[in-house]
Amino acid sequence: MTLWLSAGMLFTFAAIAVILVKWGNMKVIGVTPVHTLTFIAILFTSGLDVGLIMFPLTEFAGYANVSENPEYGFANPLAIEFGFWAFLIWGFYFLTCFYFAIIEPRVKFFDIPVVKVINNVVIIGTCAFTAYLLLANLPWYLPQLGDGESVVPAFYIIVFVSIALAVYSSSKLKYVRILSVGSSVLFIALISVMWVRAFVVGEGSPGDFFGTAGLLTEYFTNIHEFILPINDYHEFYLFWWFAWSIMIGQFTARFVSGIRTWQLLIAMLVIPSVAIGVWFTVLYQYHREGLEVLALTNIAMISVGVLMVINSLDSLIRLYTDNLNLTAERFGQFNYLLFNFLAMAGLTMLFKLEFLQIQWVGALVIALYFTCFAYILATKSRDVFSINSSPKENILDFHRVDEVDEAHSSA
Repeated sequence: MTLWLSAGMLFTFAAIAVILVKWGNMKVIGVTPVHTLTFIAILFTSGLDVGLIMFPLTEFAGYANVSENPEYGFANPLAIEFGFWAFLIWGFYFLTCFYFAIIEPRVKFFDIPVVKVINNVVIIGTCAFTAYLLLANLPWYLPQLGDGESVVPAFYIIVFVSIALAVYSSSKLKYVRILSVGSSVLFIALISVMWVRAFVVGEGSPGDFFGTAGLLTEYFTNIHEFILPINDYHEFYLFWWFAWSIMIGQFTARFVSGIRTWQLLIAMLVIPSVAIGVWFTVLYQYHREGLEVLALTNIAMISVGVLMVINSLDSLIRLYTDNLNLTAERFGQFNYLLFNFLAMAGLTMLFKLEFLQIQWVGALVIALYFTCFAYILATKSRDVFSINSSPKENILDFHRVDEVDEAHSSA
């Protein structure tokens, strides 16, 4: 598995380099372009899940324990955590977003029936894993309700309600957009409140924030360490990111609104990483100073985490139901809601019972990467390398939207 993962990593970064050299200055336009800030909000909230909120405080101590984990000795725990979540690995999303916006309309690889089935199996499985992560981590944040070893109805109710809300939200695209922007705003608010507690109200000072954030530079001076898996736990993360990559690229590609390829890369690597870096810096201050997460703050963290789960799930449910034509318009609202809720709840329990593992899903995605590349070389290489613009129909739609916006502005 390590060799397979390493091959996937090297292929990904090589493909990004080819895209930048060949199409670096080309404008990228999706089928339903939105304003760039809205695109970033959709990307950020769709591309992350509850792990961003719930994992760091449970992981810093492990990264600091270099006596038991000497492989982490090259950087501080904050830089390690950042490296597992930010910057370089968002290149996965850039690659797939560019592919689905520019290349897939000419190649139609994901329209091949067997590929379509595999792709949607990946999407459905990763949806369920997202819900499982919420279920698995609630005991750490709500120990007063249970230790996670025995069945605690409250934890299951939270998860199943989240799934139900996500399924409902996925039934209309406008809900997906509203949730994306709303959860981004709430996440920023959570960061602000916890930042004040760590660096203003407590013993810390605003200057301490910049000192702590400076630890992130060890990620960039050691960025090469993160290209290949560091250990089994890093492998878990990388497979997880691969599992997400195709479906997030497929979903976000439709919203890109005419920015150039190099700008898209910067937007996808830098903007989410800034937010993640600030958030992890605040959490690391809590960890290092031994600050207690107050009950109200804890509830706020869980609420934002749950909202991120809903936001991730609704995007992905919308994607696979569109792909498979399992839409509410076709089957009716009630049947749509019932089918998707039962599917997500059932698969979540399979992850809970360890019948499924996210590493298998990630390995399958790497196989799709290689198969798609081989298909292009064998049948579509001339078509792909002759590409010099976004699909014409997207460009026409984009200009129509611009004209409508200008007319509204003039009015």
